[in-house]
Amino acid sequence: METLRKKINSRLDTLQNYMESNYHLEHPETVMELTLQISKFWSVLSEEDREYVQCAQDAIEEKWKWGV
Repeated sequence: METLRKKINSRLDTLQNYMESNYHLEHPETVMELTLQISKFWSVLSEEDREYVQCAQDAIEEKWKWGV
């Protein structure tokens, strides 16, 4: 389980880096694919992480600039 948690956290960290640098505006397919990879683990994500992934997906779909 520890390895799974590390994998999820690594993907979440990557997603955060992508969003904060607005990488999703230039590469929406790449970032959306990452959110889908994270979503596979929905049942073990915290509520905060689920909300972050959903907000990221909205920003990708709507082409919103990500504000921190």
